[in-house]
Amino acid sequence: MPLTRFTLRQLEAFTTVAELDSFRQAAERIGLTTQAVSQLVAELELVLGFRLFDRTTRRVALTSAGRDFLGPAQTVLRHVQQAESAAQDVRQRAAGLVRVGAPMVLASTALPAAIRAYAALRPKVVIRIRDLPVDGLIDSVVAGDVDLAVGPDRASAQQVGITPLFDSPWVLWCAPQHALAAREPLRWADLRDQALVAAGRDHELSVAQMRANVPEDARIIPVDVVDHISTALGLAAQGLAATLAPAYVGVIARQLGLVMKPVTEPETMRKVCLYRPLARTLSPAAEGFAEHLGAWLQQWNRNGSSSPA
Repeated sequence: MPLTRFTLRQLEAFTTVAELDSFRQAAERIGLTTQAVSQLVAELELVLGFRLFDRTTRRVALTSAGRDFLGPAQTVLRHVQQAESAAQDVRQRAAGLVRVGAPMVLASTALPAAIRAYAALRPKVVIRIRDLPVDGLIDSVVAGDVDLAVGPDRASAQQVGITPLFDSPWVLWCAPQHALAAREPLRWADLRDQALVAAGRDHELSVAQMRANVPEDARIIPVDVVDHISTALGLAAQGLAATLAPAYVGVIARQLGLVMKPVTEPETMRKVCLYRPLARTLSPAAEGFAEHLGAWLQQWNRNGSSSPA
């Protein structure tokens, strides 16, 4: 039997009449005329090849075949109602899966808190975090491995849109006993002869480029490069080296007892951005979380996540 000959309106008319035992009352509930409801049931009977009701001037009753068909018809309508409810959730950004990429500090601190706040608003939206190196943020968005990414500013491909969220100054993180912990003010020239450890190629290149305009013998060059910022901060906490990183890593650094020292002349900023694809359309759920995440991270930064203790 071709499904295209089977309409939901016909099923609705049939099940409503069966529930109320009345074409007139069914018509009032559905918002049609009694004649229209009768016509829908007649059309359905024609498609099915059997009568659904025994009609008299005084009563309407299901036939034996009608009783057998009623349960499956109600199941179809129930599933349709569930599908419509799911579609409404999608339209209202209330349901769906969103994959968000971020480097370690943001992925382990800011993102979980942002997701918890969003869950209170949209409990049916599932957010999955993908741990990514800074250098992999844009490639993951372009490849479709993540729907969104958040992290330090990177040179963008044409397929990726960038929304700046907040600026975070590059600062020195060191142990309280470090020789530079009490230096006021701390200038870039003061770091020249200090043991500095960088976290990943991204930090290594950023540190090297910060003073690229000074003579080669005066440039700041890390003595070691580790893969993760947590390792660099751990080395700094033991007094083995200091590390340069954006101030927002303070959410982890302070737990290790590290001191944050702003570096001046000049102050160097790192911009944190939200990345999204331009070559494909985000789902309504991803669009909704992108709006939430952008505003939430800006507030997170203003509330002191990266300010001095």
